[in-house]
Amino acid sequence: MAAAPTFYVVPGSTVKSVIEAHRSQVFEAVKAAYHFHASGDSINPDSYFLRYPDKPDARIIALPAHLGGSVQKSGIKWISSFPQNTIGNLARASAVLIVNDATTGYPLACIEASLISATRTAASAALAAEHISPKPFGGSLGIVGTGVIARTTVEWLLFRGWQFSKIHLYDKERQEAEHFSNWLRGQHKFKADIQTSVDDVISNASLILFTTTTPEPYVGNERLFEHAPTVIHLSLRDICVNVILASQNIVDDVDHCLKAGTSLHLTETAMGNRDFISGTLVDVLNKKCTLDDRTRIFSPFGLGVLDLAVGDLVLKTAIASNSAIAFPEFFSNSARW
Repeated sequence: MAAAPTFYVVPGSTVKSVIEAHRSQVFEAVKAAYHFHASGDSINPDSYFLRYPDKPDARIIALPAHLGGSVQKSGIKWISSFPQNTIGNLARASAVLIVNDATTGYPLACIEASLISATRTAASAALAAEHISPKPFGGSLGIVGTGVIARTTVEWLLFRGWQFSKIHLYDKERQEAEHFSNWLRGQHKFKADIQTSVDDVISNASLILFTTTTPEPYVGNERLFEHAPTVIHLSLRDICVNVILASQNIVDDVDHCLKAGTSLHLTETAMGNRDFISGTLVDVLNKKCTLDDRTRIFSPFGLGVLDLAVGDLVLKTAIASNSAIAFPEFFSNSARW
């Protein structure tokens, strides 16, 4: 007779320890997930947004997914974004990841997922940066929006071997940029320049990260991009249509990226077509997309399959090291008779 699985809870401290000790494996898991997805060995439905009429900047998002290949797991990430949290020094985002067995459908674990979410975002950003930059691993870095995602992405860029001559920061809340600058100095012995405008960051950087919470585009001066930088557009809604059209655009998934009022979605609405999309990151990895000398923008919507890839690695490692909390009787009523 089949038995219900043991259910595990993996706390944030364990997630952090596993990721820090297995960065190379995490990076490869993210890359593999992209390839599984591109080959059709995944299911990645639309994300579902819970919004609040009295808190228009707050939301909770459900990202269901199934990942095949060597993972063979299903699951859902339930992640909130409440920007007002930062006023009290509470993280904007919080999340859990439920991992399900793809054969029986039984939930296997509940994993603290804010770090998993930031990690898969940052690792995919680092993967894209080194493959779409004309001169990777060097130059100057510009960061617009100095929160957790920016910090995690910098950690992954440094892990992958980037060495920056300068780092330029901008945040509409200068105190946030100062916190980020202090972190860079304390953790990485690097002195960053805090700029007074987004324009100054863009003009002085060869690699630019957008990690804001803006609801609509505000960067529309094409002349700022005359030096053809590489742009990692993680926040998806910073760049105006005219700049998108003047650039080469790479995405993680075309259908997902052209929804929900993203800069790419607005461009499709304005143009009536998707001709401005050159291809996906996997197209670049597989040499099916030729990069040109324009500004290159990577816009990842953020796929649930990436959360599953990292979550599966964390769960297996935590169980093997006895650092996952087991609940063997969690499904105590699972027998039909």
